[in-house]
Formats: sequence, structure tokens, C-alpha cells
Amino acid sequence: MDSGLPPVIRRGRGVAQNGANRFERLHRTACDDGWGTLDEEALAPPPVPTVLVRDASRSAITWNDSADIWFDRSINTYRGCEHGCVYCFARPSHAYLGYSPGLDFETKLVFKPEVATLLEAELRRPGYEVRPIALGTNTDPYQPVERTLRLTRAVLEVLERFGHPVSIVTKSANVVADLDILARMAGKGLARVYLSVTTLDASLARRMEPRASTPSLRLAAIARLASAGIPTGVLAAPMIPGLNDAELERILEAASRHGAGEAAFTLLRLPLELREMMQTWLEQHYPQRARHVLNLIRETRGGALNDARPHERFRGQGAYAELLGRRFHRAARQYRLEGRATLDCTRFAVPGRPAQTLDDGQLSLFG
Repeated sequence: MDSGLPPVIRRGRGVAQNGANRFERLHRTACDDGWGTLDEEALAPPPVPTVLVRDASRSAITWNDSADIWFDRSINTYRGCEHGCVYCFARPSHAYLGYSPGLDFETKLVFKPEVATLLEAELRRPGYEVRPIALGTNTDPYQPVERTLRLTRAVLEVLERFGHPVSIVTKSANVVADLDILARMAGKGLARVYLSVTTLDASLARRMEPRASTPSLRLAAIARLASAGIPTGVLAAPMIPGLNDAELERILEAASRHGAGEAAFTLLRLPLELREMMQTWLEQHYPQRARHVLNLIRETRGGALNDARPHERFRGQGAYAELLGRRFHRAARQYRLEGRATLDCTRFAVPGRPAQTLDDGQLSLFG
């Protein structure tokens, strides 16, 4: 449902307003009643508070069978993300909850207080087959609310007790709050962490991802994780043609200097409602460059702003996308970021279950 307000720049938020939820039939349009209220809103938009909403779902693990994703299971401790990254491909998923992918995505955060208990129950199920679990695949596990709720830490505590491997992606330097657990797990081949670094330009980062850690703090987090013996990589994502893609080599070089041992990148994709939000954001912040950026995106997406086909959505197509891929691989070789830490799936063991019962599917009386 549209807010009925004109697009404005809201301090500390990634997008200007709530766009329509594609599943709703009712939409609102802006209408001034003669008191100049819309003009007042445009000049001084009120702050939008963050609201926490309990998630009543009874599972912790999300499963997928996507052909171009390396993992088949993940955990999202939060739905919605206060980082407010304007380009976030996860924004349209908020519509499934009845919220807008716009401001609602970054201000109405759904959290699962029992996630650790639910996870333990799922890991104890007879027949569970261990594979690495991914954290941070949809929304950030270390967004600001984690400092208070500590749900991601609770998940890691369960995974450590079970000897279960985990791979983390985050834009937050707050990941170092769990350095103790991650270091112990990494010592057994059970953990690796990727820091997403989109730009080294603090001014651009503040506009694109207003409540994420600054680029310098993310690099510092890479250094701390790496020095603790945790396999650490950099994810240069998303690369936005004509906006931050010129920084690709500099991002990889900086991450390498701070101790990263591997790297990956993705190209911007704009599914569903995200297309209009990104276009509005570009016109607000970079009006002289907006059309050029959108045209370059279309060049990498077969003339559209999105291509959802597996094996195409993360890399794009065409000369521009191919050049970006070649640049990445060359820089990764140059800065020795071609490593890939493997995770050990052989250490998994259900606490309290006698070893001899692992094969016959029986549960320990006190498990």
C-alpha cells in the first residue's frame, strides 16, 4: 500500500516511502487537502521508528533447491533489515508478510525469539543429514537489532554444540561480537565469514546502505576475523554499473591488505518492486547519472532491469557483464583471493545421543 506521500529523502533510511505491496488490491495516492501538508512532509519528513514483530513460524531452517546456489539450507534470524540498503534483492520478500518492500522492509523487522530452540529440535530429528548452513543469505544476521536480541549468537551456540558447519555473510562490523564462538568453530573447520563491501566511498555508502557499518569498519572486521584464524572473504556486491563498479579492484585490494583470503562478487539485480525503488533513489541522489546507470543495467539484463534465470541473475550477460567478470578474476588472482575455505561436515554429533544410536535413528533417553 502506497503511503500517499511524495518521494523524500529520509535521514537514516534507504528509501523514501512505502511502495505498493504487489499482493494488495488497495492503493493510495497523494492528495493535498489544501493545508499544504504534502509540502510540509517533503520539507521535513517525520522520523520512521523501527518496530519489532514476533514471528510465530515453527521452523528455523529454510530449504532451497536453486540450481545456482551452493547451499541448500539457511537460517534468517530476522526478516526485514534495518541496514536499509536501497538495492537489497530481499526487499520484495517482505510483501509475503503483508508489508511494503519500501520503508516497511527496514522499519518493521520480524524476529523469531525461539529460533535457537527450533533449530536444536530440527538438528535432533532422526535422519537429519548435515550440510553447511548459511546465515545472511536474505537479510543481515548482524543488523543493529542483533546487539539487543542476540538471536544470531544463540544460533551459533547451538551450531557449535552440534559441531555443525556455518557460513556467514554480513555488512556489519558487529560480527566481531561473536569472535569467540567463531574462532573456536573455525579451529575445527566449522566456520567462515564473508564481509560484504559495496564501496570504499563513505559518502556513497551512507546513501546506499545508511545503517550498515562504514566501509572502514567492515575492513577492520575482516582484519580482526582473519587474525583470529577465521577464514574470511570479501563479497563485492552488488556491483552497480556506472555507480560503484569502478571500485571493484580497489575493494579487493583493500580486503586483501586487511587479511581476506577469498572473494566473490555479484551484479545488481532488480526484481519486482525493487525496480521502481532503485529508479526513484537514483533520481533523488544522482539525477544526472540516473538514466545512464539504468541503461547500463538493462545492457547487462537483456534489455530489462532484471533477469531471474539461474546462472544469469548473479553475473548478467553481454559485453559489459563479461568485462566485469574478467576484471574480477584478474584482480582476485592479483591479490591472492582465489582460495576457498572448506567446511567440515564430519564433526556433527547430536549432544546426549550415544554414538551407537546415530545409525539406527533412535533417540537418547536424555537427548
